[in-house]
Amino acid sequence: MSSADNLTGGRAAPFGLWERSVALRYLRAKRSEGGVALISLISFIGIMLAVAVLIIVMSVMNGFRSELLGRILGFNGHMYVTGGIMMTPERDPMIARLKAIPGVVQVVPIIEAQAMALGQGQISGAIVRGIRPSDLAATKLVSSNIVRGSLEGFGAGEYGGDLIMVGDRLAQNLGVQPGDALTLISPTGGATAFGATPQRKTYTVAGTFSVGMSEYDQTFIYMPLDQAQLFFGRDTGVDFVEMKLTNADDAMALKPEVARIAGPTSVVTDWTEKNASYWGALQVERNVMRLILMLLVAIAAMNIISGLVMLVKNKGRDIAILRTMGAGQGSILRIFFMTGALVGLLGTIAGLILGVLFCTFIGPIQSFVEWATGTQVFNSDVYFLTRVPAKIDWQEVAGITFWSLAMAFVATLPPAWRASRLDPVEALRYE
Repeated sequence: MSSADNLTGGRAAPFGLWERSVALRYLRAKRSEGGVALISLISFIGIMLAVAVLIIVMSVMNGFRSELLGRILGFNGHMYVTGGIMMTPERDPMIARLKAIPGVVQVVPIIEAQAMALGQGQISGAIVRGIRPSDLAATKLVSSNIVRGSLEGFGAGEYGGDLIMVGDRLAQNLGVQPGDALTLISPTGGATAFGATPQRKTYTVAGTFSVGMSEYDQTFIYMPLDQAQLFFGRDTGVDFVEMKLTNADDAMALKPEVARIAGPTSVVTDWTEKNASYWGALQVERNVMRLILMLLVAIAAMNIISGLVMLVKNKGRDIAILRTMGAGQGSILRIFFMTGALVGLLGTIAGLILGVLFCTFIGPIQSFVEWATGTQVFNSDVYFLTRVPAKIDWQEVAGITFWSLAMAFVATLPPAWRASRLDPVEALRYE
């Protein structure tokens, strides 16, 4: 096909070679040639940064959710059984039946109570969790993150012995380390004729643990279950039974079976109910942030309109010449559509690469910023985690990419349509 044929009223293939070449030429044109390279560059940078920020923010929020969920459910359980059966001989047979449920990996009887901890001249509130030594060893988030000391000897001796495990941040606040004495005061100790009296006893710190979540590291103390029953006056009872599942999302489906085994006097709850307000607020925040940043991407894409409007105005003579040579309105529309769409495409690709790279190397970036500024940019006392988490959800990244491209393509249509409707006679009248 000849070049003349390529320009005859619509016989050229849509988005053909000559249309693409003209679009690229307009995109590269300098200001002196009637181009808008600077505005195109600004549009490219705006889209790139908007896409990158959206990917980074959503990945960090996904990371927060994943890290918090993993640590909260790793430290706590997925389902809980409470009620009168906790104080009866039927508790142990019930625990055995719960262990036999498919999908249940651990069933742990627990005592959990508040106490005052007295260290080396320091005092702090604490939550003491009584647990069997074998169950603590099976709680990998704790047993695999012992900072100092060890579990050796934990639970050995009469009534479980006097060794306890302390959260690392709590131990630092109290000024104690493995081998030091730590005094605990329980407001509800043994029962007497005058009611419950405070209980005070000195224990030995066997080790300290750090699960990477300050809310737990500065609050919790682990004590052998037998010793906790004695110290808090529980006799042979426990406060609740904690269950861990292969998949936390199966908790709702297993609840009827667990309730049947636990009996009518028991109450069965799962992790979604225990943390309902927290996870609900986190989900709302995530959705709102996504909406705001998607609007930011749309606003950045709108910059393409101003660039194309100026380009159409500057290239009015060229458009008229192309029309008189036989180029159809569709060809003109496609040329200017490709000019603007290419800016959006390149900006989206650059933003995608920048956002993914930033999330991949977010740890070294955090360390560099803290080193360069000399300040802690991520305070674990505020955010509960010791580092900035980032988890890339590729399905979400694909959605962000599609949204950015859609906004860029939509932004190019009005000026491209205006260019296609330009009257050649009016355009050439004053040339």
